Amino acid sequence: MRSSILIIGGGIAGLTTAIALQQKNIDFKVFEAVPEIKTVGAGISLAGNAMRALKKLGLDEAIKKRGHAISSMIIEDDQGRLISVMDAEKLSREHGLENIAIHRADLHQVLLDNVDPHKIFTGKVAIDFEERSDGLTIFFEDGSQEEGAAAIIADGIHSRIRKKLLPGVSPRYSGYTCWRGLVENRWNVQRNAVEAWGANGRFGYVPIGNSKIYWFACKNAPIKDEMMSLFRIGDLVDNFKNYAHPIPEIIKHTSDTDLIWNDIVDLKPISQYAFNRILLLGDAAHATTPNLGQGACMAIEDALDVANEISRQSNEIASAFKSFERRRVPRAHYIVNTSYQLGKLSQWENPVLTKFRNMLLRITPDWVNEKQVARVLEI
Repeated sequence: MRSSILIIGGGIAGLTTAIALQQKNIDFKVFEAVPEIKTVGAGISLAGNAMRALKKLGLDEAIKKRGHAISSMIIEDDQGRLISVMDAEKLSREHGLENIAIHRADLHQVLLDNVDPHKIFTGKVAIDFEERSDGLTIFFEDGSQEEGAAAIIADGIHSRIRKKLLPGVSPRYSGYTCWRGLVENRWNVQRNAVEAWGANGRFGYVPIGNSKIYWFACKNAPIKDEMMSLFRIGDLVDNFKNYAHPIPEIIKHTSDTDLIWNDIVDLKPISQYAFNRILLLGDAAHATTPNLGQGACMAIEDALDVANEISRQSNEIASAFKSFERRRVPRAHYIVNTSYQLGKLSQWENPVLTKFRNMLLRITPDWVNEKQVARVLEI
């Protein structure tokens, strides 16, 4: 390949793609919008499919050292009564697919540590492009430009390049908003990821590395609701005060300054990721709600897949991108749609309907749940 692959975005998708290309000896440059890449954020789950891809990139051991292995994924009602459980250790034994919960900052740091720093350029907001028969040019907000053989657009759900390519596509609001936080693990929460579904909202928590617990709380609300934007720890404590231990205590021990709030959005599935020498990847292509824990996982899968396609078809970049699109679109559509529907189900507020939902989930055979998980993980 005559010139570099230009990777737009230095998040999980962009950095993992850089590592995958680097290992294939394919030249690349990463352009990140922020002036300085800082390892920030809350917790994140890396399911077995992501860990399988990270193992192929030689990153799994570093991730496991910084994260926390999860043995079960448990859904309860707001009083702590079991609704369903998924045995993650069984999946690990049978398929070698570990589930790791980790601070997003730790994951980001592992990725940064494995990319040539001379290939990363910050303060570069990509706003437009111009394509030629033998390459393309990306234009940046600061007036600079960069030529390359092709561009991989991995700058997230609000990608400005995607808006140029698909002006009719915009983020879709899920109907619920979310708060996230981190606290010390004072309650000896061990290896379980837990969600509590109740009429006042959904609350989840999971132990991550460094003796921390990552938690999230979701409530139904209008988009960009002013009242929700003003919620602080005291408001969340009051909202979830009747939920089972340790939920109220977890919230109480979180600082207002550590609280992260945002509406939950995704992209309604699109069927085109490849545009000749330009490829949408990660959240820029298939942003999903977090209900399956697959947002970062799908981006990591993307990275490995696109590097393999480029390596196989190094002289036919447009063909490589189209091959990637054919492989990834059906799977991405399934994940996005399933996650969206699960979010709607878990956010029911009607007491009669929620009791009926919980009853149906309790009597669902384990093999049905395992089959659904296997499809998500592509076992």
